[in-house]
Amino acid sequence: MRLQLTFLLFVMIISTAFAQEQASNVLKFTEGMNSPKASLQDVSWISGYWRGEAFGGITEEIWSDPLGNSMMFSFKLVINGKIQFYEVGGITEENNTLLLQLKHFHGDFKGWEKKDETVDFKLVKVEKDRVYFDEFTFEKISDSEINLYVVVHNKDGSSEEVKFNYKRR
Repeated sequence: MRLQLTFLLFVMIISTAFAQEQASNVLKFTEGMNSPKASLQDVSWISGYWRGEAFGGITEEIWSDPLGNSMMFSFKLVINGKIQFYEVGGITEENNTLLLQLKHFHGDFKGWEKKDETVDFKLVKVEKDRVYFDEFTFEKISDSEINLYVVVHNKDGSSEEVKFNYKRR
């Protein structure tokens, strides 16, 4: 009996630790919060041509340098040589803070969101090598490597944190 309880306790501790690690790389913007002061210079290290693997394929992101109070990006996912989807968006500097916005497109460039809608991620926190938007984090590993952590909300109501590891091209 004691061995069974010890095993059960061990499983619970491991499960809790795993669950905490799963969501430990993102922060949530909650009602009543205000975004902190920040400028594009705080995130300029994101600019560049990045490539990695996720969702069973090759991913790439291209980020422009700050210009005109914004940094623009494009993303694509290619599986077995075929484009799965694109994202286009940017980080804008407005009212002394930052906002990440994007739109999704099928491989034929037909949009997922309605014409005048974007997916918006408010700024939660800025650290030296990490920038936290609402459930979307950029992490600088080195000048040639970054991680992005994104909470993906599934159709069944579940959600999961997905890690994108990118190397500079």
